[in-house]
Amino acid sequence: MNEINGNLDGTNMKIAIVVAKFNEIVTNKLLQGALDKLKQLGVADADITVVKVPGAFEIPRMTRIISENQNFDGVIALGAVVRGETAHFDYVCAQSAAGVSQQTLTGRIPVMYGILTTDNMDQALNRAGGKAGNKGSECASDIVEVINAEKRVEQAG
Repeated sequence: MNEINGNLDGTNMKIAIVVAKFNEIVTNKLLQGALDKLKQLGVADADITVVKVPGAFEIPRMTRIISENQNFDGVIALGAVVRGETAHFDYVCAQSAAGVSQQTLTGRIPVMYGILTTDNMDQALNRAGGKAGNKGSECASDIVEVINAEKRVEQAG
């Protein structure tokens, strides 16, 4: 039996991060968590590209454009959608999740989903460096691990 696992060595990886500007108090913390973790894992600062978009709804399109560019090994999608008084929350959550999911399934490179969908701002802040950890940091570890696992699968084939 062969078992393939990715590792957390980000050396020579080129990573794009797409981050929503909406709810910036949260998304800035997610972004900082991702940047800190990528650097800790050996991804050079010059190999990280941050693309800011207005909100979570715009993230899937940008991940597609980045995926079509041959210069990146993976993408991290970061955003924060906090429930409000209208159905807008449901539409944005569903469409951003579906768009990013479609891109990671059919695109050239993996995309990590780090778009928080919470009932209130306290929950969002807790997932952006508070007591629930930092989803941006988790996505950074995950993208490096998945990229390395994919490389190993290609080599084994």
